[in-house]
Amino acid sequence: MVLVPLRSTRTDRQAPLRPTPTRCTTMSLEWLMDWSWSLDGLRDFIATGIQSFRDCDASALAAVACLLVLFIWYCYHVGREQPRAYTTVNALMQSAEANGVQNGYVYCHSPDCVRCTHHDGLNQKLYHNLQEYAKRYSWSGMGRIHKGIREQGRYLNSRPSIQKPEVFFLPDLPTMPYFSRDAQKHDVELLERNFQTILCEFETLYKAFSNCSLPQGWKMNSTPSGEWFTFYLVNQGVCVPRNCRRCPRTYRLLGSLRTCIGNNVFGNACISVLSPGTVIAEHYGPTNIRIRCHLGLKTPSNCELVVGGEPQCWAEGRCLLFDDSFLHTAFHEGEPSEGPRVIFMVDLWHPNVAAAERQALDFIFAPGR
Repeated sequence: MVLVPLRSTRTDRQAPLRPTPTRCTTMSLEWLMDWSWSLDGLRDFIATGIQSFRDCDASALAAVACLLVLFIWYCYHVGREQPRAYTTVNALMQSAEANGVQNGYVYCHSPDCVRCTHHDGLNQKLYHNLQEYAKRYSWSGMGRIHKGIREQGRYLNSRPSIQKPEVFFLPDLPTMPYFSRDAQKHDVELLERNFQTILCEFETLYKAFSNCSLPQGWKMNSTPSGEWFTFYLVNQGVCVPRNCRRCPRTYRLLGSLRTCIGNNVFGNACISVLSPGTVIAEHYGPTNIRIRCHLGLKTPSNCELVVGGEPQCWAEGRCLLFDDSFLHTAFHEGEPSEGPRVIFMVDLWHPNVAAAERQALDFIFAPGR
């Protein structure tokens, strides 16, 4: 037995106060009032719907059909697109493959090393950062940076093997393995005047070394042979407070340098120690926007730096400036009795990077972006 609700009478309905609706609307409302769960009611509903569509205007149906097709097309293309997750610059630089050998360099295993990691989608992220900078400040003076980001892949692929920065190449900069002391004269002279200050603080630190452990604050780097230690005051644009407290005068000295890179991931300042018998394999630095300054603290014989195939020797109390985006290596082939080779290393701006470009690059490559 099928239960069917009693239909309410409609003889007492009032006349509508608004204009008479279309036939489609009238029939739909009427059906809702006559709702029935019986099979007969369902059959009547289907028949009524079909008749309503037949009676509706053909142009209206065509418009609805077009909108439906456009909606399906939109959903299809949205579904095909890959999500554009804007992660930080550091995360992109640290995203994969910290192992293996590339360009003759044995990569270290640190997840924090800009130089030693590969990255996908970096150019897209850099362009996004550049647009954000231009909106906040100005596009004025950004032509070379914009050109570099837009055509980064072509620049890096077409560079001769002697110079291949692994992260970012700024076009139209003078390229040479070594720079004269006059390239950053003020900072070179300031570092050399404070040679004894830096050396004294290093010697205090070095007393903590022993044969069985690596003192706190020091980092051991991977090398084909020997031992290479670094003590960072600034590591990829980030200050290391505990280490800076142990070298307070050297850290204060960094604040007096005019061209020190301290606000982006390409800026470093550290003490670097090579023990006798150590060879650092040939490798490229991450960018050509900087020049690397080595102040000799302890320089035994048979120690050399080779940049772009050109060898140079360190000298105590003297600065050596070079572009580490060129293929370079360093080694200490002196006797164990001569002790380690020690330099104070700091990254300075390339002299041909303009002030406006420096500000923009600090924003684009800010740590944590």
